[in-house]
Amino acid sequence: MRYGYFDDAAKEYVITRPDTPQSWSNYLGSTEYGAVITNNAGGYGFYKSGARGRFLRLRFNSVPADQPGRYFYLRDRESGDYWSASWQPVGKSLDSYESTCRHGTAYTTIESRYAGIATETTYFVPLGQDFEYWRLKVTNESDRPRALSVFSYCEFTNQWMTQQDQVNLQYSLFIVKGGLTEDGLLRIAIHDNLTPEPGTGRENDIGMHSWMALVDAQLDGYDTSREAFLGPYRSYHNPLAVEMGECSQSDAYGDNACGSVQTSLILQPGESRELLVMLGIGDARTVGKRVVAEFGSLARAEAELQRLKESWHSKLGSLTVDTPDANLNHTVNVWGLYNCLITFAWSRAASLVYNGERDGLGFRDSVQDILGVAAAIPDAARARLELMLTGQLANGGAIPVIKPFEHRPGHELPPPDEEYRSDDCLWFFNAVPVYVAETGDFDFYSTVLPYADHGEDTVFNHLRRALEFNLERSGRNNLPCGLSADWNDCLRLGYYGESLFVAFQLRLGLTVYADVAQQLGKPDEAAWALAHRDKLDTYIQRDTWDGDWFIWAITEDGTVYGTKDYDEGQVYLNTQVWSVLSGAATPEQAERCMATVNEKLATPYGLMLSAPPFVKTSVEVMRAVVFNPGIKENAGIFNHTQGWGVMAECMLGNGDRAWDYYRAAMPAAWNDRAEIRQCEPYVQGQTTYSTYSPRPGNTRTSWLTGAAAWSYYSATQYILGLRPEVDGLRIDPCIPHDWPGFTATRRFRGKIIEIVVTNPDSVCRGVRSITLNGAALADNLVPADLLADHNRVEVVLG
Repeated sequence: MRYGYFDDAAKEYVITRPDTPQSWSNYLGSTEYGAVITNNAGGYGFYKSGARGRFLRLRFNSVPADQPGRYFYLRDRESGDYWSASWQPVGKSLDSYESTCRHGTAYTTIESRYAGIATETTYFVPLGQDFEYWRLKVTNESDRPRALSVFSYCEFTNQWMTQQDQVNLQYSLFIVKGGLTEDGLLRIAIHDNLTPEPGTGRENDIGMHSWMALVDAQLDGYDTSREAFLGPYRSYHNPLAVEMGECSQSDAYGDNACGSVQTSLILQPGESRELLVMLGIGDARTVGKRVVAEFGSLARAEAELQRLKESWHSKLGSLTVDTPDANLNHTVNVWGLYNCLITFAWSRAASLVYNGERDGLGFRDSVQDILGVAAAIPDAARARLELMLTGQLANGGAIPVIKPFEHRPGHELPPPDEEYRSDDCLWFFNAVPVYVAETGDFDFYSTVLPYADHGEDTVFNHLRRALEFNLERSGRNNLPCGLSADWNDCLRLGYYGESLFVAFQLRLGLTVYADVAQQLGKPDEAAWALAHRDKLDTYIQRDTWDGDWFIWAITEDGTVYGTKDYDEGQVYLNTQVWSVLSGAATPEQAERCMATVNEKLATPYGLMLSAPPFVKTSVEVMRAVVFNPGIKENAGIFNHTQGWGVMAECMLGNGDRAWDYYRAAMPAAWNDRAEIRQCEPYVQGQTTYSTYSPRPGNTRTSWLTGAAAWSYYSATQYILGLRPEVDGLRIDPCIPHDWPGFTATRRFRGKIIEIVVTNPDSVCRGVRSITLNGAALADNLVPADLLADHNRVEVVLG
């Protein structure tokens, strides 16, 4: 079933049915002032932190799942009938109510039609500001004059710290106040007796302030008490103030605060009126007053919306493609990269699922997120890399979570030994070369950055410490220890148990380090890395090949998991694909283990992380057993890993299989079958239910997932084969054999490259000829030093 369509020209996803299987969401704002909004105007708002700066409330895992939100209610003063400008919360029958939602790049527009009245509401946060606009347009499409009352509604938290607001009610129900200022703004104050301190508005014992204003309409009433606006034993679908037709001028004093401003409209047939609601952070008497004076007009709101679109659309312009598959075009040109940018910004901190339990930047997640955005925002990618490198400790390990708003390099305390994770800093060997290749900034390796706890070093030496951290922590088989966890948090090997996945990561890291060392003129360093790699290869070949696939891991007591003799979790996706990505597998092993992946892990919905599921295995060894079979790490489809499978097949030249895997997990490919996947068809989800579950294809935990970066990266750099290197742009596509070719426009180091790929011999991989601006090139690397401002590259496969 289809609930909407992609409008790539407008860079929007258009939802034409509001009764989506789940709430389909979007993000507004920035890491300073952010918001989540759904197709029915549900969601919440937060200042700097989704956990400690949440000023608009959402009740997680409730029914419906996205309430409250940012609402407009309309009431016909003649009939008394009322509805909302979004289908929910009032929820009129869809036989008489029409709704269209257009999720765009950091804005959302919701249109409705009911009883001869059309509305259009646009929500967005202006660039660089700590407030949001709700712009409402109301049109009388009936043949008679209409008298309407309009009410806004949002629900403020009683404490910006989520735990305090949602759990510690004996405190938080008694600290909020609300009222109307002499300038006509709603003022919401928490701890009004305390002094607000700019920059520390997320802590307990200071004042926290919000405001709301009505612009270009007369204020006829207001409420700041939720209880007064909704009424007893009522909810958002039938608020008492709307039903009675007027607010009561209530001032919140403890209990719960809301923001409702009321105005009246009289519209002739065909007439339209527009108004603004503005909502922001700060004291209404000072900050709110100043912001409304500068930004409070419809003309300024429109100008700010256009600035916002231009800013986001310019980021999306780093790569545009035209391939034979429309869904891949939607993904690469708009939604795949937009998903990467949002995930880069918010890590795993704030969504309709992440509820404040991850406050900050998860170290390994955030390093990997850089892969998806390096081309679009290289300066921000570098800044994030530097931040994460300063989260590395002098021993080469890492702090698990970096909190940018309070991170103090050189003064952080290391975690206890038992809390170190084995994979954290090995992701630098993916992310740092991607940034350097994108920008050509090879000097980055010589940049000096502090460690988290003490000391400082060049980036190159930070990388060496990352390798040494794992080399110094090896088990009885000389493979890297899994420590508290490798990438798979469910794996419990014992601290000295050995992770083959990390061994493959380490091998890749040693290879990358040796290559960088050679380019830096450090042959001794290269030799050191290659010598360790040779030893590691010996251990891998000696102990980890099971005949048709590589094992999972070896526990502290010597038990080997992932062999033919083990009934549960027999085959593990990560070790098969990373044996290829790292170059550890022999050609024969690579072909055989990837054939096993196809035979035992491939489904129509993506590649399972492992199979068969865990049912009897001890939770002390494999915590995945806590999940139902076919979900998450227990033989589910963990979408973070799908790009790895695609990349491995591309490296082996298997374009048809790589495309099959990519398409199976590509959200847009499920747009016409959205009832199966259920979550948004325009962004990634963390986990998809596999064929071991009774609901295969259901996908959960959308938006903030490592799947975003790896999906975009594998599509653009491996399927399409547009892969930056220090010396230029490598063009090495691995496509389905029946594609006649594709075109692409790539922004690369300030130059534009128009690329035309043709496939006359119907091959998957192999460049027969390539020209740059009409001149033949010696191989498939387009040299950066030969690029003009605008370039045309023609590639013939064969």
